[in-house]
Parts: sequence; structure tokens; C-alpha cells
Amino acid sequence: MRKCAWNSYDEAKRKEVFALAEDYKQYISVCKTERECVKQAIALAKANGYEDLDEVIKSGRTLKAQDKVYANNMGKTLALFHIGDLPLEQGMNILGAHVDSPRLDVKQVPLYEDGELALLDTHYYGGIKKYQWVTLPLAIHGVIAKKDGSVIDVCIGEDDNDPVVGISDLLIHLAADQMTKSAAKVIEGEDLNVTVGSIPLQDSEKEAVKANVLQLLKERYDMEEDDFLSCELEVVPAGKARDYGLDRSMVMGYGHDDRICAYTSLRAQLAAQQVQRTAVCLLVDKEEVGSIGATGMQSKFFENTVAEVLDRMGEYSELKVRRALKNSKMLSSDVSAAFDPNYASVMEKNNAAFFGKGIVFNKYTGSRGKGGCNDANAEYMAQLRAIMEQEGVFFQTAELGKVDVGGGGTIAYILAQYDMDVIDSGIALHNMHAPWEIASKADIYEAMKAYQAFLTFAK
Repeated sequence: MRKCAWNSYDEAKRKEVFALAEDYKQYISVCKTERECVKQAIALAKANGYEDLDEVIKSGRTLKAQDKVYANNMGKTLALFHIGDLPLEQGMNILGAHVDSPRLDVKQVPLYEDGELALLDTHYYGGIKKYQWVTLPLAIHGVIAKKDGSVIDVCIGEDDNDPVVGISDLLIHLAADQMTKSAAKVIEGEDLNVTVGSIPLQDSEKEAVKANVLQLLKERYDMEEDDFLSCELEVVPAGKARDYGLDRSMVMGYGHDDRICAYTSLRAQLAAQQVQRTAVCLLVDKEEVGSIGATGMQSKFFENTVAEVLDRMGEYSELKVRRALKNSKMLSSDVSAAFDPNYASVMEKNNAAFFGKGIVFNKYTGSRGKGGCNDANAEYMAQLRAIMEQEGVFFQTAELGKVDVGGGGTIAYILAQYDMDVIDSGIALHNMHAPWEIASKADIYEAMKAYQAFLTFAK
């Protein structure tokens, strides 16, 4: 059994742990969409000396060792490169995490009136327990893209003076039939309709409540009903991340999966000083739906960006791109499941993760015979063990539930296709994929230390 990190902290170290948690709580409270995460990451990167790779290319400037650049893919995926002293073709040390989280997406034709209420129709994104999303205060984040090319940011429900929205549930007095349904059917996907208004617009003859909502959107965002066709509006839990537990040892927040690994990876990348191997932080979109699309890990964005960096270094060739990818090491950082005594039957304790015992390494994920897994090589695991022990990082190993009970995947298998060493790693959670997830502050701290050690010493 691995030791508990809390027992090793003196008072000064505990202050560091809690200070990092405060910074993280601020980040996760503000960044509730992939666009918001990328925007905030770019701001932090610029403040730490990173330049936009597109600007470097346009200016014709060259890159050299210890230069720092970032590449932004459609505002939803970001790659940061801190160029090392060694040639890029000798490989990179890559931290990869995703910044999308389970949520409700507003449909393209969403607004309707029924029973003199205005509602928004939604389509859930990622794996959720649908019944968890009713009777909660919800917020709306996203963008409205206008036909003239302008893009308007939307955030409703986070300011103390903002209204919130929500999804109603059936009162217990009338729920006899509902209570006989399985958890998967208690709330159907098409019933995740968000109530947004009840006041009719005066002098409106038809759908007056809907008309009033449209008037409010026009006043605040200059939005017409047809503009829903080119919106990306995400319905998420409203409110800030909070300390959890009487001892304040944990953080409750929306989107730990996987912004908790994204934030700690980003912090580690920005803290890197003189690097030997090029350090890379990849923050990607669409993991919750299979890493597909132009902003998912299965796109060619990262490969193309490596080629662009090599070109700016005056070293581009297709062979060098292939060598740079093959010779790289990666931590595919995504959350894991922490042992929960309320649901102990789904875990095998010897191979389960626990709060307070550090970053989790999952040698393999997948399910039912390791289907869909990336199974890391023993030699790579041994190298990581040596690095973590050398740097005093608390770590543990785990599987995602008992054999034939659970399973899951990350972006690891996609990068492994380049023939590089990849292993799953991350922070263990309670309530994974629920609107409010729980993590240990100690594990957040140890994960950041682990990522810093990896960027410095992996080879």
C-alpha cells in the first residue's frame, strides 16, 4: 500500500499545497468550456514568454533552443513548445490532457414555448448520468458567431447578479411510475430541456414567452433567433469550485475531468526553465466523444505543428518529423477513479487509487480484456518510477475498477500510433462525470510535481 502524501508535509509544504489549490479553484471556476480553457492558457503562456507560432511563421523568424511558442487550433486545442537544447528529432517530452468535459449542448434550433414557459432543447455531450442534471442551478457559456464574422462571448449564470437556468424534475407526489424506471431511463435525453423564461411579451399574439426571451437576447447580444444556427452554447453547472470536507482537504468543482490534469500540466510546462529535450503541453478537445474532429487528438494538428516548428528551426524534413514523434515520451494525463467506500464492490483494493496518495499511473486502461487500451511498456514504467522516486513525488498505480466491471480510455492510444512511449496518468476523482466532481488537494500538488519531474528528466 502506497503512503499518504499528507503525512510527509510540514507546515510550509501544506501552505504550498493549499495555495496551488486556490489557484486551481480560480481557474476551474472561470474555465468551464474548452474555449475558455484555451483562452486562459494562452494568456498565461504569453505572460511567461510564449509567442504565437503563426506570428513567427508570418514574420519569417527562426526558432532556436529555449524559445517558447504556442499553436492555437480553432480556439479549442492548444500546443505549447519549449524548445530544448537537443535536436527536436531526438524526441519531445509531452504532457497531454483534454479540456472538454461532459455537459449539455444547446441544439441548433433550440428555443420553443410549451405550457407558457420558454425552454431550450439540448443534446448531452459525453457520458453522463442524465438524472444528475435536473434541479441544479445551471449556467450558459459559449459563443454566438454572426454572419458578419463577429463572435460574441456568452456567459450567463456565473455573476452573483446573473439569473441561473435549470431542468425541472417530477415532484415525488406524482412520481410513482417514474420511480419504477431504471436509472438510465428516469430522465430521457430528449427531456433535458432547460427552462429559460415565463414572462410573456406584451402585445405579442403568438408564443409570447418565447418572444420575450428573444427580445432579451436581442438587447444583450444583438442576437436573432436564426443566430442559434451558428452558436456553440454549453449548459454547465453554475457556481464556483469550493473546498470540500471539514478539513478542506479536497476540491469540489465542475470539469475536473480533465481540466485538473490540463491545469497542472500547463503549470508544469510554464515553470520549466532550461530544458534539454523539447517540452510540450498539449491541451485538446473532443476526448469525451472519441477525440474526433478537427480539434480532437485524432486530427493532424499536432503532427502539422511539429512540422512547422522544425521548419522554423531550419531543420524540416518528413523523416525528421517522424523521428521527432517516434523518439518522444508522453504522459497521457487524464483522471482516474478514487476508491469510494460507498461503492467498494466495484473496486479491487490492491489495484485501486486512493485520495492523498499522489498521481495515478494506469499502465493500461480499456475494458473487458484490455479492449481499446494503450498498454505501456514495462521499461517505460520503470523509468518513470525512477524519476518519481528520485524527485520525491508521491505516485500510485491503479486500474479503473474490477476486471469486467469498468474501464475507460484516454488519448494515449492515438499518440502511441507514432511508436512513442505513452502511459496514462492523472488524478483520482470521486463523482467522475457528475456535475460536481471531487479531488484531493494533495493529489493536485503531487501531479504538478510529477509533470515537472517528467519534463525535466524523461529521456
